[in-house]
Amino acid sequence: MQPEQASAQPAPPRVLLLGADGQLGWELRRALLPLGELVALGRAQADLGDAQALRGVLQRLRPAVIVNAAAYTAVDRAESEPELARRVNADAPRVLAEHAAEHGAWLVHYSTDYVFDGNTPRPWRETDVPAPRSVYGHTKLLGEQAIRDSGCAHLILRTSWVFAARGSNFAKTMVRLAREREQLRVVADQVGAPTGAELIADISALALHRLLREPALARGNAGLYHLTSSGSTSWHDYARHVLRHVAGRGMQLRCAAGQVQPIATSQYPLPAPRPADSRLDCTALQRWLGVSLPAWQPQVERMLDEAYGLQAGDVA
Repeated sequence: MQPEQASAQPAPPRVLLLGADGQLGWELRRALLPLGELVALGRAQADLGDAQALRGVLQRLRPAVIVNAAAYTAVDRAESEPELARRVNADAPRVLAEHAAEHGAWLVHYSTDYVFDGNTPRPWRETDVPAPRSVYGHTKLLGEQAIRDSGCAHLILRTSWVFAARGSNFAKTMVRLAREREQLRVVADQVGAPTGAELIADISALALHRLLREPALARGNAGLYHLTSSGSTSWHDYARHVLRHVAGRGMQLRCAAGQVQPIATSQYPLPAPRPADSRLDCTALQRWLGVSLPAWQPQVERMLDEAYGLQAGDVA
């Protein structure tokens, strides 16, 4: 008898990651690897501001999954560059969604708390009506709408206050300034949840695994979800937590946590209005995936330790 031939295994899906050089993209490189053949492209290989070039990339690669971690995130500069912000945050997602719809691909896209005006006494739910106050928030909302209107299989994850050891973020800015200055003034009347790029990447990979493994159920679980760390804080208390932690690891600071002064948003005017309350209700995501999202504090502390090479008892 001839030995029984092994049945041919289906080829692993090709996963295209856009924005691979950013804070979130860097973490997604690691998290998405087990899902299939990962093609990770940065801005040099796939500029979301050039729709024609982006279509060429999609036609050449024909991915089964598109994960878009690229965005125009310069919130204040967007007020003076609305067309560029729109091309990257709204037009590019439309191109991705149209391709996904035509070729039966999945699209994962990331959005923001800035689609809300911030005027609510409770965390924002996915069913709440967005009302962005800035160009950035408006263009991100247009991107969401373009994806939904395309009819493609999609997952939109709204998040907030993203940080990672790689790249720049609020926590690392506070450390730098506290080493340079004897006093800091930080806004205390805006609240939200600092959220690690590592957490976002891991949840994205878990969600995609479920969607790809259970195609019959996938459509029912697709759509829009909120994803942040649990708990919340103000920018002022966030800054103090950061400085307390690095000082406790031995880092020398000119400005201690107790010297960070609380101020009102009106005392620190910026071109783009910020939502006063950025808290997002993540109940739907946790129920679907069967997970409990971790508190923000340990994630921030781990990020700081990694970014600055700190350990308990270190002197930096």
